[in-house]
Amino acid sequence: QQGMTVAPVVANLGPLEALTLTPNPDEVEEVFTLPLAHLLREENQGYTHFRTATGYGYTLPVFLNGPHRVWGLTAIVTELTLELLLPGQY
Repeated sequence: QQGMTVAPVVANLGPLEALTLTPNPDEVEEVFTLPLAHLLREENQGYTHFRTATGYGYTLPVFLNGPHRVWGLTAIVTELTLELLLPGQY
């Protein structure tokens, strides 16, 4: 959908075991966590290349080897967050 605004929020929520999350089931299928150490390992980082009818389209980040593949808008926001939190390490 064009014209959509996304506002990612990064926060320290304390121990995750103490949280009761109730995500909107129309928007979130499952909630899971990945440690920063996992995201920073090169073998867990990759890129997906998309093609258009005219050839090369665009490239997006993807994070692998967790409980799920992190891709799309979630991977874009994750990559930007890592660049801000850990400059020089990511």
